[in-house]
Amino acid sequence: MLCSRLLLSGYILTFLMGVPANILAFCTFCRKVYRKPTPIDVLLLNLTISDLVFLAFLPFKMQEAADDMAWTMPYELCPFTQFLFYVPIYNSTLLLTAVSVERYLGVAFPLRYSLCRRPRYAVMASIMFWVVTGLNLSIVYIMPYFQWKNSANNNGSGPAPPPSTCYLNFTFDELTIVAPFRLELFIVLFCIPFIICSFCYINFILILSRLPNISRRRRLRAIGLALGTLIVFAVCFGPYNVSHVVGFVRMESQGWRNVALLSSTFNACLDPFIFYFSSAAVRSMLNRCFKGVAAKLHILRCGGTPQQKPEKYKEAAPL
Repeated sequence: MLCSRLLLSGYILTFLMGVPANILAFCTFCRKVYRKPTPIDVLLLNLTISDLVFLAFLPFKMQEAADDMAWTMPYELCPFTQFLFYVPIYNSTLLLTAVSVERYLGVAFPLRYSLCRRPRYAVMASIMFWVVTGLNLSIVYIMPYFQWKNSANNNGSGPAPPPSTCYLNFTFDELTIVAPFRLELFIVLFCIPFIICSFCYINFILILSRLPNISRRRRLRAIGLALGTLIVFAVCFGPYNVSHVVGFVRMESQGWRNVALLSSTFNACLDPFIFYFSSAAVRSMLNRCFKGVAAKLHILRCGGTPQQKPEKYKEAAPL
C-alpha cells in the first residue's frame, strides 16, 4: 500500500510538471524545425514527442497505483498502455545518445561533420529508434495476452477471467521468457547507449576545456549540459535497468522494480531542462513566457491599487 501511494505521488508530480514543460518545448521545436531545421532540433523534437506519448499514458499507471497495483480497467487496455508506457522510456535513451553523438562530432570534427550535417539523417535516425524500441519491447504487448491464455488453459472449461494485474506477476515458466528479454533490454537499450553517451560527453568536455576561443560562460553551460545529461541518464534509467540484471540472476521479479521504475518516469520532467540548455530557441521562448507572465502580473497588481486623480490645473486670471 505504501509503495502504491509513493508511485501515485510520483506519477502525479511527473504529470503536472512534465505536461506543460513538454508542450512548450514541442511548440518551440515545431516552429524551429519548420523555419530552419537542424539535426539537434529534430532529435530534441522527437525526444519531446517521446515524453508526450509517455505522459499521455501515465494516467493509466496512476489509476493502477490508486487501485493498489490491481488492474481494474478493461484488460484489453493493458497490453496497449504498457507497450506505449515503456517504449518512450527506452526511446529516450537512444535519442539522448544521439544528441551526445551529434554534439561530440560537432566539436571533434567540425569541418568534416559540417559537410554531412543534414536534418534528414536525424529524421532517419529517429524513425529507426522508434522501430528498434518498438520491436524490442513487443513482448510487453504480447505477454499479457499470453498470461490470459495460460489462465484460460488452467481454468479448463469455460472462459477464464483476465489476470488481476497487468504485466506485474509472472510464473516461473513466464519468467524464463521475460528475464532474458529484460537482460537484453539492459544490454542493448541501456548499457550500449550509456557507454556511447559517456564517451561522447567526456571527450566533448575535454575538447571544450582546451578551446581558447569560447567564452567562459558558454563553456561552463556546455559542460554543465554534458554532466547533467549523464547524471540524468544514470539516475533515471540506471536503477530500473539494474533490476533486470538482478531478476535474471535470481530468476524472479524483484519487488522493488516499481519503485525503481519511478526514477525513469522523472525523466519526462527533467528532459525540458536539457532542452533549455541545448536550444537557444527554447531559452528564448521560455524567457518570453516569463516576461509575458511578469507583465500581466504587474498590470493586475497596478490595476488593483486605486489610482490617484490628476490635480486640476488652476485657471489663469484674465489679463
